[in-house]
Amino acid sequence: MRRTKIVATLGPATDQPGVLDGMIEAGVDVFRLNFSHGEAEDHIRRAEEVRSRAQAHSRTIGLMADIQGPKLRIGQFKNGTVELEEGQRFILDTFTELGDQTRVGVTYKRLPEDVERGATLLLNDGLVAVWVEEVRGQEIIGRVVKGGTLSDNKGLNRVGGGLTAQALTEKDARDIHTVAEIGADYVAVSFPRSADDTNRARELVERSGGYARILAKIERPEAVTAIDEIIEAADAIMVARGDLGLEIGDAAVPPVQKRIIHRARTANKAVITATQMMESMTQSPIPTRAEVSDVANAVLDGTDAVMLSGETAAGDFPVEACGAMDRVCRETERSGFEESPQSLTGFGTEEAHTVDESIAQSALAIANKLEISAIAAFTTSGRTALWMSRGGTRAPIYALSPEQRTRRQVTMYRGVYPISFPIDPERHTPRELITSAEAELRRQGAVREGDLMILTLGEPLGQQGSTNTMKVVRVGETEPK
Repeated sequence: MRRTKIVATLGPATDQPGVLDGMIEAGVDVFRLNFSHGEAEDHIRRAEEVRSRAQAHSRTIGLMADIQGPKLRIGQFKNGTVELEEGQRFILDTFTELGDQTRVGVTYKRLPEDVERGATLLLNDGLVAVWVEEVRGQEIIGRVVKGGTLSDNKGLNRVGGGLTAQALTEKDARDIHTVAEIGADYVAVSFPRSADDTNRARELVERSGGYARILAKIERPEAVTAIDEIIEAADAIMVARGDLGLEIGDAAVPPVQKRIIHRARTANKAVITATQMMESMTQSPIPTRAEVSDVANAVLDGTDAVMLSGETAAGDFPVEACGAMDRVCRETERSGFEESPQSLTGFGTEEAHTVDESIAQSALAIANKLEISAIAAFTTSGRTALWMSRGGTRAPIYALSPEQRTRRQVTMYRGVYPISFPIDPERHTPRELITSAEAELRRQGAVREGDLMILTLGEPLGQQGSTNTMKVVRVGETEPK
């Protein structure tokens, strides 16, 4: 079974007949709704279609809503596009409605306050660069240091960060209501600078009646500096390498990616690696060798999930992109070059803070010393399964839960697979639960007669955070060891 999960973005390409089914069959675990594009009605319709097709395929699939955040853009040009030459003077201001060869407006009105002489602004994903010579009132007078084509509404970044735009906008607050209506399992917060931004998003989700877990996208230098507090405040992390690479420099991204993945795993949080993982497949049916290596290295780093963006949202080969991602992840996991469980994270070696955490550590210790075929965790919140997945065990972890939202949320966790399982303390004894779980895993082909499996559960049954029991069971025997 593939342990690394696949996140794929929905868009016009996935609206085509049969494409969503093909992506599900190719192995997508979580679908992403990109709130930077489209209207609320589009996202609601696509979410309903995902739920419907997932049920048709007997799959549990998660939904992640990615809210836009303070996307900083230039305005529009009289002729739609201009060609800027290196060395020419170019002005950005807060009042020009239609730009030309000499200037353009910006949507971010505080930009003149956030830059000074010597700053470098990147336009259109860094394809054009402007060095700031002077700030005069609402005008930023610059010199083009990297020329190129510039068209309407392209993005704007500052090298080294320093832009003070708030992470959550009024649009984000409105979109979070839609997130709650959809019943999304995760909400991705764009451009957080600190734990406060993450906490604010959580407040908005709860106020809207949603239950989505908070995923912080690391795409600012300030977020890298504050990474530990952001990881602590969030439920999951995304290494969003697009804007991050522009602001910290492309060469700095690989070591930062590795450091964030390690710190997230050590803190028992899920982590996604994203942006341009198979960018060429937007127009090609096969990935480049460099893209294959990029995905494989993220798997080796211990990422929980790898993500496809424009490749599936607007590409010509969305199903093929998912299939390629699945193929690379499987082969990398199969190769034997994966990091050892001990080097992926220290989980299992540090002091446990709660009883249920110590049970998870004990299960991992046994799984990595005996030939354990499966771990079955009875869970209402999914927390025990998450902890187990931090240890890097090769034994598949099955999250047996009566809670649909929990089953959808664990689809993001590396090596964790959800199973719908009723836990009724009024009707079931622990022994009956174990017997039923063994029968269900046998039915699904996860274990066979004579296999060893680990089960964890809480007594009394059905209470969140009460995991306090671990049993090692040989399949087919009547009494657990």
